[in-house]
Amino acid sequence: MIRVILADDHSVMRHGLRLILEQHEGFEVLGEARDGREAVNLAEALHPDVAVLDITMPNLNGIEAARQISQKEPRVAIVVLSMHADEGYVLRALKAGARGYLLKESPEADFISAIRSVSEGKAFFSPAVSRLLVEDYVRQLQDKDIEDSYQLLTARECEILQLIAEGKSNKDIANMLNLSVYTVETHRGNILEKLNLHSVPELILYAVRKGVIS
Repeated sequence: MIRVILADDHSVMRHGLRLILEQHEGFEVLGEARDGREAVNLAEALHPDVAVLDITMPNLNGIEAARQISQKEPRVAIVVLSMHADEGYVLRALKAGARGYLLKESPEADFISAIRSVSEGKAFFSPAVSRLLVEDYVRQLQDKDIEDSYQLLTARECEILQLIAEGKSNKDIANMLNLSVYTVETHRGNILEKLNLHSVPELILYAVRKGVIS
């Protein structure tokens, strides 16, 4: 059973999300919040598996709520709901600790998939967001007439890039690939340096833009 809290300042939206979850097996809605501050308090009190946060809420917005929940309850996976298919918003959400970014216009199936994915430690992005990020990335390369840094990665680094973007820890990757944790950490550092990235959220966003994960 995946235990969920819902946070949105519109009661109709919260009610609709609750109905969707109640129509599918394997989900339990523990509580609802009308703003970001209530969401943080709910997460601390109820210890859900997943928190679904609207990005625009009074008192405390979804990005800041995600940041506080990630700090206080790091085991809670976060899905941000947004009207904005914009790279800046996606990166802010990832840096705040979100693993999923879902457009409010998304079909029910994507909502269910997002919650299941983040509960398993994976990332999830609305298909429309993924397409936009890929198109923007290709356009930037063409406009600047530069080579894709992805080509600088070795086969092993490409493999590890995908696993990191999918939410695997260094220890998980080491076990999967029969490597030492130190070797995985070295590969991770090389990947970030070659791609001129500075954090795992940026790496995840890059992986989406490249189509390495969807």
